[in-house]
Amino acid sequence: MDPILAANLRSYTDGTQVAAYLATAYHARRVADASDLLMRETRRRVARPLIADLGAGTRTVSEGLCRRGARTVMVDMDTAAHRPGRATSDHIPLVRADLSHPLPLRSATVDGVFAGEIIEHLFDPVAFLRECWRILVPGGALVVTTPNLATVQDRVRFLLGRSPRQIDALHPYLNLHIRPFTYSSLVRTFHTCGFRPVGFRSNYVVVGGENRGISVRFLARMFPSIGGSLVLVGVKIP
Repeated sequence: MDPILAANLRSYTDGTQVAAYLATAYHARRVADASDLLMRETRRRVARPLIADLGAGTRTVSEGLCRRGARTVMVDMDTAAHRPGRATSDHIPLVRADLSHPLPLRSATVDGVFAGEIIEHLFDPVAFLRECWRILVPGGALVVTTPNLATVQDRVRFLLGRSPRQIDALHPYLNLHIRPFTYSSLVRTFHTCGFRPVGFRSNYVVVGGENRGISVRFLARMFPSIGGSLVLVGVKIP
């Protein structure tokens, strides 16, 4: 097994770590922003969109989208909580998949794709986004969230000769991130893969140290490219 895949499976397969961080205000805001953007774009085409929640991990995102009026399908590796071929308690189907390979979904079959905190874990994010393009209907929407390589703290670190956190091999969880993005590089990748960016947000700008910083929402709304999470939505260009 690929060592990167094995490391990710050890950290994320049972869903415990994912559920814990999704419960924090920082990540809950990221998910809410991404859901807002995705539902806004998909509902331009259809009242009750079908959305693929890639790397679902837990039911948190899928259930939230269902409460907003979407239909969802979870796509993830097999976990202890969700066995392949079975549905969740809310009748949300699960499709088992390794997201570093072609997606086991037919072309042009979903209205939206939610890809939260995935692309930074993949060697080939371009191939992944092109798979997202393939499964989307023409004009369908993709939302990606990923940690920002160029946060305000990391820009200061770099000026002081220190490495950004995402390329710190000793960081307890960011060491699993192998393809970090800035806003400009994410936009460029969207264009390369056939998406037209139509909305961009960030959850918080963190001012101060990693463990003692203050999360500021209004700065993220004013200057999202320096925020903690990049939240970009784009529509499929036929």
